[in-house]
Amino acid sequence: MNNLYIAAGTSTPEVNGDWETGVLTMTGDSYPENSFELFDPMLNWVQNFLGSADRKLQLNLGLIYLNTSSIKVMMDLFDVLEEAHSRGKSVEVLWLYDSRNGRVAELAEEFQEDCSFPFHINAYEKN
Repeated sequence: MNNLYIAAGTSTPEVNGDWETGVLTMTGDSYPENSFELFDPMLNWVQNFLGSADRKLQLNLGLIYLNTSSIKVMMDLFDVLEEAHSRGKSVEVLWLYDSRNGRVAELAEEFQEDCSFPFHINAYEKN
């Protein structure tokens, strides 16, 4: 299968999916006009990976701001991961956030509460 790359825009995060390593990374702000249109290729990539690859999928998040429709897309993505986890697939989320941005930590914690798969939230110090 192919790697996935969606370039960051003014209101969209960079999305980078590496098929060989099984790592999907999203970084930046997410407040596009149409989150579903933007993230549909990402959701398809994740579903294809989980359906055909026999190895762990790791989602690395460095999201700073998410609007309501982006939060809905993330909920859909976590539902896909939860379903895969319940079928025995290995999935993991690592959400990194700037220690000065407590709102992102709270959002990540809210998502984490609904997930039974490994979901780590780590702060970093920005210089």
